[in-house]
Amino acid sequence: MMRIGHGYDVHRLSEGRKLILGGTEIPYEKGLLGHSDADVLVHAVMDALLGALALGDIGKHFPDTDPLYEGADSIGLLKKVKGIISGQGYSVENIDSTIICQAPKLSGYIIEMRKNIASALECDISQISVKATTEEGLGFSGAKEGIAAHAVCLLRKNA
Repeated sequence: MMRIGHGYDVHRLSEGRKLILGGTEIPYEKGLLGHSDADVLVHAVMDALLGALALGDIGKHFPDTDPLYEGADSIGLLKKVKGIISGQGYSVENIDSTIICQAPKLSGYIIEMRKNIASALECDISQISVKATTEEGLGFSGAKEGIAAHAVCLLRKNA
């Protein structure tokens, strides 16, 4: 049995924060604002995984009202989501994701992001796709106000 999930996340860019995407620190003058490390890519992946099994979203499992998750490492949270889906008898078949931002350029960091996500999910890097695109200067991401990410996943029931 297979299950499909979709996830989406967006965070505002802000001074005085590190930019973390896919568990990778990206040199940039701004970072993403959020209760945790605000890693939009990993947040979208977690929402896709949880959504595939109709288990809600990351806000349900890791609420931003809980001080335990303040400044949390999203890769660490992804490992917890891996435990949740494994507990339901599923594993990752593949994930396809897209980061939407005007800047910075991300092509040099994609492999590291894929490795980080694959490691957290205990799967092969070939099962994890990460892409990046701009919006040609349009919208909030085009205006460099924030970064968004979409992710879709396919889960398979373990034998």
